[in-house]
Amino acid sequence: MKKNINTKPVWKNIGIRGITALVLAGIVFLPIYFGGLYWAILVSIFSARMIWEWVRMSNSNPELKGCFIPIMGVVLSCLFMAFENYNFVIISVLLSTLLIGLERFNRNQILWACFGFLYVCLPSIALIGLRGSEVGFFSEGFIKICYIILIVVGADVGAYLGGSYFKGPKMSPVISPNKTWSGFISGLSLGIAMGGVTGYFANMDLLFSLTFAIPVVLFSIVGDLFESGVKRIQKVKDTGELLPGHGGLLDRLDSLMFAVLGSVIILYFAPDSWPI
Repeated sequence: MKKNINTKPVWKNIGIRGITALVLAGIVFLPIYFGGLYWAILVSIFSARMIWEWVRMSNSNPELKGCFIPIMGVVLSCLFMAFENYNFVIISVLLSTLLIGLERFNRNQILWACFGFLYVCLPSIALIGLRGSEVGFFSEGFIKICYIILIVVGADVGAYLGGSYFKGPKMSPVISPNKTWSGFISGLSLGIAMGGVTGYFANMDLLFSLTFAIPVVLFSIVGDLFESGVKRIQKVKDTGELLPGHGGLLDRLDSLMFAVLGSVIILYFAPDSWPI
């Protein structure tokens, strides 16, 4: 009898990925619940780690000042955002970007370093601003953050399971050879469904819950593809090894970063669209 040469399990990392996701959920739950400074401290810690991973992608042995300036910049920006000192947030972001550029001036990679800082910092302060300081399950910020996170998780899980099982044509083989159109459709479907379920339990308008989930999912997919493109340019498989089954924090949070930033931009220009 002829053996099937394709003996790899369809979802080979699902166990370790699930455990890692549960551990992350346990870490972020209380800070999200309390919001304000508690949430800002956690976001700043995560952001510092992501800055470190970004720097390490292009330089495995970076100088201390090459990491210190962007890390301090993102931490200060997050803390200023927690206290709603918006002018200081702007100053911190601009000044940090300038100092990063000056530090890199004689060592090339100015655009890489400055863009990496903004790539991590802007979604981080958006996360803090979106959550706000009101405590509780029924606070507007808590519902917004959970709504977006659950949509992104649903899209990610749907894309992973659907793409692994159905396979089929590739979305962008040059940027990310593992992503398929079946994964895209599965991720979009489960992401929208998660938006509807979350909206139902949060007493949100069902039509809004389903329709607003669409751009959230699309932003998350763009974030995932963007990160894949960056890693391909830098010729690395993962940004780190912090999270078993996922890689680094950037590997795990790339979709969420784009989804949150995109959602905040939409809500900024259309604040009355949010039904709560």
